[in-house]
Amino acid sequence: MSKSKQFILWFSDVSARDVHFVGGKNASLGEMYGKLTKQRVKIPNGFALTAYAYKYFLKQNKLEAAIRKALEGLDRKNIKDLEKRGAKVRQLILDAEMPEQVINEIKKAYVVLSEEYGSRATDVAVRSSATAEDLPTASFAGQQETFLNIRGERQLVESCKHCFASLFTNRAICYREDQGFSHMGTYLSVGVQKMVRSDKGSAGVLFTLDTESGFPDVILINASWGLGEYVVKGRVTPDQYYVFKPLLEQGYPAVISRIVGTKDVKLVYSKGGTKQVKISASMRDKMVLNEKDILKLAKWGMIIERHYKRPQDIEWAKDGMTGELFIVQARPETVVAQRERNVIREFKLKRKGKLLVSGVSVGTKIGQGKARIIRDPKEMRKFKKGEVLVTRITDPDWEPLMRIAGAIVTEQGGKTSHAAIVSRELGIPCVVGTGNATKVIRSGRPVTASCAQGETGNVYSGLLPFSVKKIVIRNIPRTRTKIMMNVGEPELAFEFSAIPNDGVGLAREEFIFTNFIKIHPMALLEHGKIHDRSTQKKIRKLTRGWAKKGDYMVDKLAEGIARIAAAFYPKPVIVRLSDFKTNEYATLIGGKYYEPKENNPMLGWRGASRYYDVKYKRAFRLECLALRKAREKWGLKNIIVMVPFCRTVAEGKRVLAAMAEAGLKRGRDGLEVYVMCEIPSNVILAREFAEIFDGFSIGSNDLTQLILGVDRDSELVSHIYDERNQAVKDLVATVIKEAHRAKRKVGICGQAPSDYPEFAEFLVEQGIDSISLNPDTVLKTIRLVADKEKNRARKRKK
Repeated sequence: MSKSKQFILWFSDVSARDVHFVGGKNASLGEMYGKLTKQRVKIPNGFALTAYAYKYFLKQNKLEAAIRKALEGLDRKNIKDLEKRGAKVRQLILDAEMPEQVINEIKKAYVVLSEEYGSRATDVAVRSSATAEDLPTASFAGQQETFLNIRGERQLVESCKHCFASLFTNRAICYREDQGFSHMGTYLSVGVQKMVRSDKGSAGVLFTLDTESGFPDVILINASWGLGEYVVKGRVTPDQYYVFKPLLEQGYPAVISRIVGTKDVKLVYSKGGTKQVKISASMRDKMVLNEKDILKLAKWGMIIERHYKRPQDIEWAKDGMTGELFIVQARPETVVAQRERNVIREFKLKRKGKLLVSGVSVGTKIGQGKARIIRDPKEMRKFKKGEVLVTRITDPDWEPLMRIAGAIVTEQGGKTSHAAIVSRELGIPCVVGTGNATKVIRSGRPVTASCAQGETGNVYSGLLPFSVKKIVIRNIPRTRTKIMMNVGEPELAFEFSAIPNDGVGLAREEFIFTNFIKIHPMALLEHGKIHDRSTQKKIRKLTRGWAKKGDYMVDKLAEGIARIAAAFYPKPVIVRLSDFKTNEYATLIGGKYYEPKENNPMLGWRGASRYYDVKYKRAFRLECLALRKAREKWGLKNIIVMVPFCRTVAEGKRVLAAMAEAGLKRGRDGLEVYVMCEIPSNVILAREFAEIFDGFSIGSNDLTQLILGVDRDSELVSHIYDERNQAVKDLVATVIKEAHRAKRKVGICGQAPSDYPEFAEFLVEQGIDSISLNPDTVLKTIRLVADKEKNRARKRKK
């Protein structure tokens, strides 16, 4: 019998070509079940109640005309009207009888599936699968209903009918209207799939790209305890893992980021359905997935992406009884794929206000308006277009309201929650997982929600001024001079990598220390000796899950460095070793116990002088171990290490010896070590420094102040401070010449070429190898350098 006239089709009978028979979700499951299980991707078996069965149901009950009439003249912007019409259609379907022929076919298939899994009435997931769903340009994710832990023929048939009715939920009606799909031309299939006992294990979502920046070379995995619905709906803030695809393919266990989520509750089986239970404190602090599971899911994600030839949004589950992993859904990623290419829009706050709450940022935009706390979809009528929606959590019922919001703020959820996915699709800034937004933010008060400051989203009081800069990337000339970037925030690295570049000339560790580690390295190593209870409490809270506190720093620093190195791989990424001054180190947790008070920290115990000092050498070893982890374990061999503020050649040798003691040896496994040229002695003794280092990076900020004898932090003499001073330019020209004479690379990573185009031109004239710039000045400087190089070439010909 033709597929078009069958009520039931098994996953083994369908493929990606059968969307019009079984809907997008079921077609994808059939495609993977038939073709990817051979590649050891595990898919639970099941069958589809077809779109033909849905049409037959409508015909037998004479429902089509009644549905058309109920939806005639719909005003989707009128929420009250939408709710009334949607409820009427759903009730028409629920009141109708499922035809006997369809019931018999469902029962027969269910018996076969139960026998396959050794049960009289096996547990199944019943999911809606629309024929206009999971398409490359429209996901329809979450528009219809899903029912979990369904057992027995009667409950299964009822669940199928409820799925039919869910084709006309308010959000599904609204979504079809927005996407231009016909209500009566969209049909529903129902997927019946063997449940994975993730209620006793874990589940989550996997994307084969970074959902915020669109960076294609990572797998993003979210994970929580229990059934996966709570991750999808954003009921919990899950764990988050990033895996770097290019090096995973080369055999490296490249899990470059792990963040523990606040998993306070989970969804588990109950009699005839599911229920919510609390998670113990010890389980909340525990990572859901081990490295082996993370890597297996990442490999499966790459197999599925390769098969479909486009980025994927995948749901997975781990059986807590057998320990097995399964893929339970896969659909095309539709948001990032449709973004305007070669255009970057950069949102930037002009000033900050009073911070109300923080959470996980979704997107990179800024939104503002009057805050409106809505605790239940029934209160939607209170909400006005352009207001900032503040709520505990969203689910598909909220979508008509979300579409008119100026920004969205939720207390729960992570990057793959319902609120995050929908706001990303709508292009609306969203801050999820704030924890207490409905308690802190007051309805009617103006607020600004900023997602333009990395992974942390902030909500401020008031309507703060901000700018939007549109950067069009096209016809970018190639230059002999390498144009690199200064990057300090790992969270922005994926986004910055889209800007044309030749790598990273300065990756700063300081931001990672301040925003990720937050604790002084010596306080981690000697936490038992710190008697201040407040400091002890802060250290315990941040390092929960780490038995050895020093490992916490190694892991966090390695992940921050790796995020930058992966974003620009295989281009070189020059990582400057920590260059805090003593007064800056003292601001870290526990720092006051280890840092001396200096009259002039700028010229004091900083940079190279700390690394071999007995008072800090153990802490420096942790830094070296972090770099080794990123390079050796994860394979990021594009990392070059750079030593800052190295006053003498002898000091340089002592630093290299301290690095070697920690296993970070120059020359081993291709490791290059550069030195910052920011002290006059680095220029005067450039030949000698070139004998022990592989390259130079000119730090024009410090070099200028030391050549001119100016404290760059003093307003009184700030008018004298100028990198374009002839004395500064002469020494810069000298070190470029000496470096090339010694066959060493030389670049610049100071502020001068970002601020002064004429200084960048001067550097090109001197034949510098690379110029590293702030990201916002890269494009204009590339064009300036290209013009300068053309002029030089013309002069030589003459």
